[in-house]
Amino acid sequence: MKHLLYLFLFIAPAYTLAQKTQSLFNGKDLNGWTIHGTEKWYVDKGELVCESGPDKQYGYLSTNKTYKNFDLTLQFKQEANGNSGVFFRSSIEGVKISGWQVEVAPLNSHTGGIYESYGRGWLIQPKKEDEQWLKPGEWNELRIKVVAGEVTTWLNGHQMVYFKDDKIAAADGFIALQIHDGGGIKVRWKKIRIKAL
Repeated sequence: MKHLLYLFLFIAPAYTLAQKTQSLFNGKDLNGWTIHGTEKWYVDKGELVCESGPDKQYGYLSTNKTYKNFDLTLQFKQEANGNSGVFFRSSIEGVKISGWQVEVAPLNSHTGGIYESYGRGWLIQPKKEDEQWLKPGEWNELRIKVVAGEVTTWLNGHQMVYFKDDKIAAADGFIALQIHDGGGIKVRWKKIRIKAL
C-alpha cells in the first residue's frame, strides 16, 4: 500500500503539469515566437497584430516550441480582409510552410476548415450552415484540439469540423499564425492559450 501511495505522489504532479493551460502570448512582446517573412507582427494595446507590409507576401509567426497533442484556444478580430490562419505540427523554410492550417478568413470562406499547405489542399471545410458562426469585425474565439491523427475545431463554441488522418498523426512541429499574401490584411489576436494533452 505504501508503494502505491509513493507511486501516486510521483505520478500526480506530472499529470497535473501535463494538463496545465499555458499562455503562448504575454501581451507585451513576441517573446517565445519567431517571425518569418517581411510582413508586420507587433503588439498593440496588449494584443498581437499581423498586418500586410509593403511586399504583400505570405508571413508567419511561429512558436519556438513544438506541440504534438494539444487543446488550443485563441481570440481573433479581423480589422481588414482577415485572410489568415493557425498552423499546427508545421515546419518552414523561408516562407514556405509545410503542415496544416485551420483557416481564419472572411465570411463564407471556410473559417475553421483544415487546409494542407503545399500538399493535398483543402481536407475538410465547414458545412455551409456553419459559416454563419463567424462574427466579422468582432472578436471570435477559435478552439483547435489535436490528438494523434484527430483534429476538431470550434468557432465561438460551435463545432466546425472533425477530421482524422494518418499523415497528421505522424507529424510534429510548431504552431504558427499566418498572414496571407495580396496585401490589405490586418488581424488582431489575444488570449492565446494551450493545454498539452
